This record gives sequence, structure tokens and C-alpha cells, in this order.
Amino acid sequence: MPRRQLRVTGAAEAPLRAALRALRTTLDVPDAFPAEALAEAERAAAAPRLPDHDATDIPLFTIDPPASVDLDQAMHLSRRESGGYRVRYAIADVAAYVTPGGAVDTEAHRRVTTLYFPDEKVPLHPAALSEGAASLLPGRSRPAVLWTIDLDEDGRAEHTDVRRALVRSRAKLDYAGVQRAIDDGTAEEPLALLRDIGTLRERLEAERGGISLNVPEQEIVERDGTYEPAYRAPLPADGWNAQISLLTGMAAADLMIASGTGILRTLPTAPDGAVGRLRRTAKALRVDWPHHVPYAELVRSLDPRQPHHAAFLQECTTLLRGAGYTAFSGGEIPEHTLHAAVAAPYAHCTAPLRRLVDRYASELCLAACAGAGVPQWVLAALDELPKEMAEGTRRGNMVERECVDIVEAALLKDRVGELFDAVVVDVKDNEPAVGTVQLTDPAIVARVEGGPAALPLGERLRVRLTQADPTAAKVRFAPA
Repeated sequence: MPRRQLRVTGAAEAPLRAALRALRTTLDVPDAFPAEALAEAERAAAAPRLPDHDATDIPLFTIDPPASVDLDQAMHLSRRESGGYRVRYAIADVAAYVTPGGAVDTEAHRRVTTLYFPDEKVPLHPAALSEGAASLLPGRSRPAVLWTIDLDEDGRAEHTDVRRALVRSRAKLDYAGVQRAIDDGTAEEPLALLRDIGTLRERLEAERGGISLNVPEQEIVERDGTYEPAYRAPLPADGWNAQISLLTGMAAADLMIASGTGILRTLPTAPDGAVGRLRRTAKALRVDWPHHVPYAELVRSLDPRQPHHAAFLQECTTLLRGAGYTAFSGGEIPEHTLHAAVAAPYAHCTAPLRRLVDRYASELCLAACAGAGVPQWVLAALDELPKEMAEGTRRGNMVERECVDIVEAALLKDRVGELFDAVVVDVKDNEPAVGTVQLTDPAIVARVEGGPAALPLGERLRVRLTQADPTAAKVRFAPA
């Protein structure tokens, strides 16, 4: 599922760095890797555990942002002679390098996920692995977990195979280049099929009531001495690529449920109150949401290239915050297996370089597909994994939230005292004069307090900026 992305560019970078450094200290974000973990990673990079099956003849390619070097996935798409499609999806085999209970494994359990700050990332694994030996970089043979998923002509999965294999990516592509090649007709069939398969999977997603949020990347840039937000709207190719990952995650969940042992990514249906708040936010951003239109249908109608739609899609991520991990074993399938946004059982398995649980999910799926026993090191960790992932996700969400607060405070720091148009989107139950407002322009959500009367929930309100302090990550308004 998408997360809010922030990237600081140009002159906006300098005044934010101190606040971001302080945030890393406050949140006790891991710093450098221990020397023992670095040494172990170097040894593993030089001598990985290689698989018997050789699939280096498959001309795989990766699709990532241009600067990315921690490449988890590579794909190849083809038509089947009998009709339909074949998706081959190689996932970096981190277990070929990480020894259970070793120094790298111990540090990965401490970090849980890669953390993304506007100015840098804090990786899950040492760079020798995540950006080197384990990454599916082009022109280099790598151990991988190779998924082969056969689809019918409508894009529905018919058969899944998972095995360890040696693979070799042929090309490192980026989203803009992929979009251009597909649009102008120069893409060869394995890439051109991304649109065909992605569109079919999007149609199936709509049929089952699933939702993919095309959340834009937010940039904070400096223009004429002031900060302004800008958005990079996702391209259709972003969504088609995401559908391949979702397809694999759904196939992984089906394998685990069928085998009776696994760990799922689950999300309950959003409560009415959360949807009601989102409706008020839509009103603040002038997004037309008729009462008879379901949430999923509205999201699919939005254009992330329009600033107000982009801001609303950012706020839609609030409905994903109840997601968690559900582990099970011994054939006892949990009562709740669905991910509400996917509208199907789903598992995280396609980003093992950046997320701890995916390494375990790969092992569970390999065992399920082979009809073999699950490795003991996986079973031993299964009960604690949901709690570890919950804590790691909580820290990641806090990093994201605090970074947003810092950047928004920097955006407004020279505008204290100015008036803004806003809509009240939330009011505290026991303090009706305190609540939350959504600014119309710029699209910022912040606390409002200090007025003599109860805030008019869902109504427009003129507010005055009273505080914008990047060092404290605070933005405050008061009724004008």
C-alpha cells in the first residue's frame, strides 16, 4: 500500500536538515550498522547460498525510480500459447545472504523496515547487501525467489509456482521511460504487456471492491523566498506495476491459507467515523463526493495531477492505518483474513530488502508450493513477527508523520499572522473549541484552538496562523 512520499529539493533542503537530524535523535532511529553486521554482510555478499535452478535465460527487467539501487523485484511478461498471460516475478532472495540468528539477522529484527526521511534513508540491511549483492541490479546473476503466475484472458490467476532460482535482470527501467515506451508503441512485448495485464488486474480490483491509492509524491521547493508544495502525480505505469506486486501478494496469501501456516497483511473495514471525516476533508478540498457514490468508486475517478485531488488522495491513506499482520500455523486459519483495501487475502512478500516480514513470507510460500515443511527458524519467529512488524510500522508511521509536520511548518514559518481559508474536519469531543482544520490552499491539515466558541464541524472557517515552528514540528491556527 502506498505511503506519503516527501522529497526536499533545492534551497528548501538547508533549513530542514537540522530539524530532521533532531527528529532522528528523538525517535531513536538506528544509526550505523554494528561492525560485526557489516563484516558478516561482506562475507555473505562474497559467498551467497546459490540455488540449483538456473533461470538466467529469462530476460527480466526492473521498474524503479531512477536513483534506486535497492531493487527487490524484476519481471518478465508473456502471452501463453493456450491463451492468457504468464507473469514471472523474481524477488530478491535475502535468505541466501542472511543467516538466522546472525548479526545481520539480529540487526534486521531491530530495524524491521527501511525508514525514509526527506533527505536520506535508514536501511534495513547493510548496503553491501541491499544496494549490492542481493539487489537485482542489471547484468548480474542473483539468487531469487521466482514466482510464475499464469493468468487467463481476463487476468485471473489460474496457477502459481514458486521456486528458488538464479536470475539475471537485463535492464533497469524507470516509470517515466516505461510510460513513454508504452505510449509511443516502441515497447517490446514483455514491457508492452504491462499495460494489458495491469489494466485487466485494475478491472478485477474494481469488480471485487478493492482500492489502489495513486498517492502523489509531495515536493517542498523554495520559490521567491517562500516554500511551496508541488506534486509528482503517479503515471499509469506506476499503477500497472503495482498490480503485479498486488497479484503476487494475493497469490502468496492463497498459498499460505491453503497450507495452514502463514502471515497475512490484514486490514479491517474503515469505521463510519473515519469515512465521515474523509467526507468533510473532501468538502474542504472541493472534491465532489455525492452521497450515493461509494468511496472506492470516488477514488478511481480522481486525477492525481489536480492539486486538490492529490491532496485528498494523501488524506485517503488515513483509512489504511488499521492494517496489521496476522500469523497462523497448524492449520488453524484465522477468522479475519481479508485486507479491506485489496478486498482479498493479501501478504507482504515482494520487498524483502526493505521489510523484514517479506523474507519469512518467501520461505512460507516456497514450502507451501513444494509441499515441504516450513524451516524451523521461520516457525520459531512466526508468533513474534506481528508484534515486531507492528512496532516497526509504528515507528515508520511516526517518522512519516513527524517529517510531514516539519516540512509543513517550514512551508508556513514566514507566514505567521496571515489569514487562510479552511474547513473544520474534526472537533474534540470534550473540548468543542479545539479541533482540526484542512486548509484550502496550501493543502495542510493542522490543529486549531483558542476561539471562544465551539468549532463549526464541516463548515468553512477563516483562521489565522499562530505558530509554525520547524524545530518543534508544530503548526497551529486560531479562529480569525
